[in-house]
Amino acid sequence: MTAIVETKQLTRYYGEMLALNHLNLRIPAGAIYGFIGPNGAGKTTTMRILTTLLKPSGGEAWVAGFSVTHQRSEVRRVVGFMPDSFGFYNNMTAAEYLEFFAAAYQIPPSRWSRLIDDLLVLVDLSHKRDSDVMSLSRGMKQRLSLARTLIHDPQLLILDEPASGLDPRARVELRELLRELRRMGKTIMISSHILTELAEMCTHIGIIERGTLLASGDVTTIMRSLQPHRTFEVHVISDLEQAVTAATAANHVLAVRAVQDEGPPRLIIDIDGDDHAVSALLAHLVRHGVEIIHFTAQTSNLEEVFLQVTQSANTSA
Repeated sequence: MTAIVETKQLTRYYGEMLALNHLNLRIPAGAIYGFIGPNGAGKTTTMRILTTLLKPSGGEAWVAGFSVTHQRSEVRRVVGFMPDSFGFYNNMTAAEYLEFFAAAYQIPPSRWSRLIDDLLVLVDLSHKRDSDVMSLSRGMKQRLSLARTLIHDPQLLILDEPASGLDPRARVELRELLRELRRMGKTIMISSHILTELAEMCTHIGIIERGTLLASGDVTTIMRSLQPHRTFEVHVISDLEQAVTAATAANHVLAVRAVQDEGPPRLIIDIDGDDHAVSALLAHLVRHGVEIIHFTAQTSNLEEVFLQVTQSANTSA
């Protein structure tokens, strides 16, 4: 898959403080890339370098094939950046705000009206076209800022903590909007230290801490690398001891744990096989008289992945 973002040994110092430590990053075109890390990890520094707002101390980065250090104008034409804090101007309507940025990107005035109407429809703010920007809610301001980020039709959107300060409804609306933008062919790089904001939308993730990239790639591959075996939860209505005995005897089974609490009796089964092995396990249990009412794979979430990666890094350090 073609990379729209690539960095090699990207480094940034603030005085004597190392903010980015030889970052090697690759983001494929069409991805929603979640850039995860605690505050101060280097997320914003990376994004500001990729948008040419900050020069690296060493290394290089490319966006859509353009160098961020030698082809700054070309990079700015293909990137839309939404910083974690942004300024609005007094006595401006939503439409006037977008007109201001259309002029800044040298879009011909003859295109403004149609372009702004389309963007306001996309972010569901058509009804606020003539409203004063300062009268908008926090969520509406975020959506308007995203419309401004899209005004020059960039290939890559870089969004720094876009859900910060939003209420639950506004976060859901933002999430759906980002999914729609991906369907439109945009690549999205989005940072957050709140992992639940990214869990349901990201196709790829990168985990960064203290300026060092600890893991990067598609979500499925990273989760499988951290948990090479697969875990299944099996609810049964038959004798639990019988079920444990049957499961333990199946091929590819690594471990079986019985759980009996307020819910139905269940088994937690670790298996190291492929899908055929999983199918064979289910058939084996049924063949040995285990009455099953629920059989499902357990999946790790981003919080578990983040904790596992950072704990491993801190242990090795």
